[in-house]
Amino acid sequence: MAPCNKPVIVTFILMVICFTLSNGANTDISCLKAFKDSMEDPENVFATWDFSNNITGNICRFMGVECWHPDEDRVLNINLSNTGLKGELPLGLASCTSMTGLDLSGNRLFGNLPYNISEMLPYLTSLDLSSNNFSGQIPRNLANCSFLNVLKLANNRFSGQIPVELGMLVRIKEFNVANNSLYGQVPVFKNVNVSAASYAGNPGLCGGPLPRCQGPVNKTGM
Repeated sequence: MAPCNKPVIVTFILMVICFTLSNGANTDISCLKAFKDSMEDPENVFATWDFSNNITGNICRFMGVECWHPDEDRVLNINLSNTGLKGELPLGLASCTSMTGLDLSGNRLFGNLPYNISEMLPYLTSLDLSSNNFSGQIPRNLANCSFLNVLKLANNRFSGQIPVELGMLVRIKEFNVANNSLYGQVPVFKNVNVSAASYAGNPGLCGGPLPRCQGPVNKTGM
């Protein structure tokens, strides 16, 4: 059997690592491009999002973007709260494969949240979509975002019941769904006591820190 050529093997491994990192960076760049292209930007927030510069780490200088390392195109957090953005939550965010924080609060975003949001953003520790115009039901799939510490969905137009499965989010420290159109039993969280204020403005909710649920669930909130 021929002896191993260690220099060749080492070179091959380095090439694989470099390819993987480069491919990951390209994925994150595609994520931000898709985000920018899907948003209406009346306040010109994306003025700094110039993709013509191919220098590694360029996206880390974009407004609202934080990277894992300033010299790597790997998105850690996106924080574009109160920037006037309008549109639906872009499916292209799934390409930010290592993102842990997303704050788009205080904008004019609308539509339903993706039913498979945990597959899009599996590593989120913080999601703040409060004070927008999101509607529809809160997806049960959010319960699979097992790293979530913060989930803020207050001041939107969500309707229906809060998925009881969200109680499985054992890392949750802050949960707020105030001022929507939600009804029914609130989730039971194991490691945090959610205050009544976090459910305020949803007259149909009951249980937990709210009055005990009695009789059939009232879907009208009356």
